[in-house]
Amino acid sequence: MAWADYLPSEAVDLSHSILQKVQDERRFGYTIYPPQKQILRALDLTPPENVKVVLLGQDPYHAPDQANGLCFSVTPGTPLPPSLKNIFKEYQSDLGYAMPSTGDLTPWADEGVLMLNTILSVRRGEPLSHRKLGWERFTNAVLHVCFDLPQPVIFLLWGGTARAACGDLPLGSVANKDAIVSSHPSPLGATKASAAAPAFLGCRPFSRVNTELTRLGSSPINWKLP
Repeated sequence: MAWADYLPSEAVDLSHSILQKVQDERRFGYTIYPPQKQILRALDLTPPENVKVVLLGQDPYHAPDQANGLCFSVTPGTPLPPSLKNIFKEYQSDLGYAMPSTGDLTPWADEGVLMLNTILSVRRGEPLSHRKLGWERFTNAVLHVCFDLPQPVIFLLWGGTARAACGDLPLGSVANKDAIVSSHPSPLGATKASAAAPAFLGCRPFSRVNTELTRLGSSPINWKLP
């Protein structure tokens, strides 16, 4: 894992410890998502030197055959969860692209979008069931690495949980790190603006990211999905 060269050794050790706990739960008979080999997939697909955008989610989908290690993404052939339907609605409205053929967001990872959940595993049917394993301490260390990278990085924060996860990062205080925030794309939050953030639907996050990356001298993201 290329991230091991950037992360504090304590964070790397913590990830190994948590992965072992997850594996132990599988042996005890629990169904855990995503598959063990995909838990760190976001980090495997987008190494630190490639990161342009951090898209932050909460924890993996907890229904069968959905989670694939990237926040908001689902395995090909899986029906779209409600939040992803709204993401694609905004994707079409913002960029003018056709509806993607699947909910697999892997091409974004290849473009430099680190699609990271704050909690990287979950028991089937039990959202936030792995909240106490220590994942949030590990992913906070990843977020700090992203903030310290030399290249421009835009933090795309959808919802209060994502904003809170980055609460100790002085986003906007340095020249090449910034945040674009909105409400969460879930049906309960997608149309709700607040003093802290505009509503997700209509906020044009994809084009705004590219405008900001271009302003900072970086190449834009190719958001187009097959």
